[in-house]
Amino acid sequence: MLGLYLHIPFCQAICGYCNFNRGLFDGPLKIRYVDALSAEIAASDHHGAADTIFFGGGTPSLLDPPEVARLIAACRDAFDVAPGAEITLETNPETATPERLDACLEAGVNRISFGVQSFDDDELARLGRIHSAARAKEAIGDARASGFTNLSFDLMFWLPGQSLASWQRTVEEAVALAPDHLSLYLLELYPNAPLKETMARAAAASAPASVRGTAGDLWRQAADDVAADMYLSALERLETAGLRQYEISNVARPGFASRHNVKYWQSGDWLGFGCGAHSTCDGVRWKNVASTSDYVDRVARRATVRVDEERLSPQSRLEEALFTGLRLTEGIDEGNFRERFGVDPWTRYGGDLQAPVEAGLVWRRSGRFGLTRPGMLVANDVLSVFV
Repeated sequence: MLGLYLHIPFCQAICGYCNFNRGLFDGPLKIRYVDALSAEIAASDHHGAADTIFFGGGTPSLLDPPEVARLIAACRDAFDVAPGAEITLETNPETATPERLDACLEAGVNRISFGVQSFDDDELARLGRIHSAARAKEAIGDARASGFTNLSFDLMFWLPGQSLASWQRTVEEAVALAPDHLSLYLLELYPNAPLKETMARAAAASAPASVRGTAGDLWRQAADDVAADMYLSALERLETAGLRQYEISNVARPGFASRHNVKYWQSGDWLGFGCGAHSTCDGVRWKNVASTSDYVDRVARRATVRVDEERLSPQSRLEEALFTGLRLTEGIDEGNFRERFGVDPWTRYGGDLQAPVEAGLVWRRSGRFGLTRPGMLVANDVLSVFV
């Protein structure tokens, strides 16, 4: 079935590390944007059954609950949305009041994904987040009290000033909140990220890195091997808490893997609506115009919002299925892959993968192959054999 992605580009503050398509909140523009988003969904030239709806951003929880309800209704009108469909709302803790959570549940949202990032207030401040650790815990508790039974939140590691010990404290705080799903993201800084520039200025103004305890240390990232320890130790701890790893950056209780995101990793079809949203359906990929105002204007004029449309070649689809499928801990089923693409993946690529197998980075058994945890640490290097 299709997955439906709805992009909400508004934020109360812009985090210094973020490279998503987003902008500061504008109330009048938001109203026009919801109108445009509803119209784009209604005018979709793709139809059929869908079993996931994902509100991403930006900060989708800045929508008023009636707007969320309106957009869900638009999806139901345009598509055959399955009973029990997974409907996710990305939510920042500072926007999650009990009243709003109650109303979103009533509107049809059944999965909340909180942008927590850290349970350390100093780390949150350096990231430019505007919530505190206490507020995040309160919001998660409020969501449970409202009746949400599928809660996820994001955590980030390798933050400036973060130690292995402080990261492990954040993981322990997460375990204590009993989430159904967790995403663990390594901080990556795009070239012109404000946070990257702040870190560089702090490092230049401080004592040499060999002298510890300076103000510049608060803006330095730990060594690469410490980042690896952060990743591996978190997965081990979360596993003991009943959260099974199912993808490089994601763990979940049994039955709570993100059904929407799994579509991406299993090369499924999805439709993206809103400014900057990407879609892949029937072997064709496209994205929407990135500018919020341009998007709204185009929809109002009934002009196309699509740009960069591309029909994927059989080879591109094959390579992408390997790239994304190997992010999953279950790996690639060789028989299913042969049926889908007419190619035996191990016959074609096994020779190139032999060295990673011998190095303990790739496993192969019972007609499947995949990345080991050490292999996940260097996934891009291993997966380069498919290009």
